Amino acid sequence: MTKRTSAKYKIDRRMGENIWGRAKSPVNKREYGPGQHGQRRKNKLSDFGTQLRAKQKLKGYYGDLTEKQFRKIYAEAERVRGDTGEMLIGLLERRLDAVVYRAKFVPTIFAARQFVNHGHVLVNGKAVNIASYRVKEGDVVEVRQKSKQMATIVEAIALTERDVPDYLEVDHSKLTAKFVRTPGLGDVPYPVQMEPNLVVEYYAKN
Repeated sequence: MTKRTSAKYKIDRRMGENIWGRAKSPVNKREYGPGQHGQRRKNKLSDFGTQLRAKQKLKGYYGDLTEKQFRKIYAEAERVRGDTGEMLIGLLERRLDAVVYRAKFVPTIFAARQFVNHGHVLVNGKAVNIASYRVKEGDVVEVRQKSKQMATIVEAIALTERDVPDYLEVDHSKLTAKFVRTPGLGDVPYPVQMEPNLVVEYYAKN
């Protein structure tokens, strides 16, 4: 599990944005960065700084993936013909933990990773406990029978701060989610602006 699990809101503070759109985010009260000098950190970013920030924001959104994990996904996106930024978003959204989060089976992306790792999820009827497992179009993700009464699921479904996107077909009564199609940037309901084009620029230069 990521080392950021217990301090996920530090990512919000560092970015100065409520990147998951959560009501509990400290950015709703304090838009400046963490630390005693946080309020003074308002310097204009260089091109490199802007690109780095875009990469850190996107990487942080998906549970603060390690740099090695994120760079590997980027390298895959770069190998596919088409817009690399769009391919990157598609690959990130095909992660099993991202699908579980989008389906509103859990309240946060961090909870989604833990939920998958603890064996609460089936893909096409088979148990999968790898958060980075890549879902394919047409795959059906479901909560296993023994886990369907968990309080965290009831809490997540009741959340009004986000909706299920249309590239998933979700049945909350059965706790199933069909991955209909791979989304592009415009399909993904990010609460803040994500800029994968700047991520591409960052890796092109570094």
